Amino acid sequence: MRQKRTRGKINWRRRITGIVSLLAFVMVLTSVGTAIWVETSLRRITVFNDYDGRPAAGAGTNWLLVGSDSREDLTPEQQAALATGGDVGSGRTDTILLVHIPGLLSGGQATMVSIPRDSYVNIPGHGWDKINSAFAYGGPSLLAQTVEQDTGLRLDHYAEIGFAGFGDVVDALGGVQVCPADPIDDPLAGINLAAGCQKLDGAQALGYVRTRATPRSDLDRMVHQREFMSAMLNRAGDPWVWLNPWRWYAVPHAALSALTVNTDVHVWSLAALAWALHGAGTTITVPVGEFTVNEAGDVVVWDEQAAGALFEALRTDSAIPPEVLERQP
Repeated sequence: MRQKRTRGKINWRRRITGIVSLLAFVMVLTSVGTAIWVETSLRRITVFNDYDGRPAAGAGTNWLLVGSDSREDLTPEQQAALATGGDVGSGRTDTILLVHIPGLLSGGQATMVSIPRDSYVNIPGHGWDKINSAFAYGGPSLLAQTVEQDTGLRLDHYAEIGFAGFGDVVDALGGVQVCPADPIDDPLAGINLAAGCQKLDGAQALGYVRTRATPRSDLDRMVHQREFMSAMLNRAGDPWVWLNPWRWYAVPHAALSALTVNTDVHVWSLAALAWALHGAGTTITVPVGEFTVNEAGDVVVWDEQAAGALFEALRTDSAIPPEVLERQP
């Protein structure tokens, strides 16, 4: 009897082990297949061009992440659902993030830098204007050149996500949790959020990263954008999310529909970016010298000395200087 029971236990263990091994094999095949699909389906464009005076390559890797506010591909119904505000701001950049990933041997962490969209900078061929105008004047290439020349950093990669695509990715993930300290009521952005932790769907998430109905307006918005980026990547890296097989298709499909990247971005480049931003890192804003008004409207003028120290630290994979952290708006 004992021998039969022992054999029965061994058989059940073998069956369970076999099932687990089969599931693991299927997941590996699915992951490899998805990676190949993503690699061959990415929407790629030419962003970077050589030009006289282009900064030399520094240490680490620099990404320019852009959230476009273009309504070009949205139907009137989608614009209403996403509270995009009609044609206001069409064709500009609602979000500009500079991400620096340090070299493998530097021992540093990734740094995510918000560039205020109203930053008053010199746009090549167009003179001084708000930095988000560069995208309207010359698309991703001119925006990238403007960022390079005004920061002194050579950019390696570019990724852009649009209005509808952003919301689709959030919905495909089953929502993303945020924890606003204060309630936010913004009819223009289509949100009415209570204070405290809550899960946002795609439309709410878009409103959250766009709203200026807070005490510090654009400054709070940049903080929200960085916080949400980290929260979304943490959600994407949660194993519990992927227990739903539907997400194996829905999330990559939504991301592919949302993303536009430069020609030399590959699936492993995106994986390295996601991994770098998944953990704890430094999130800051370009140091601001003053808020003022001129012929371009309400503009943000960088603190030249502190901003220069920040960009030099990124170029050399050095620690962010205390003066930069002290001058955070």
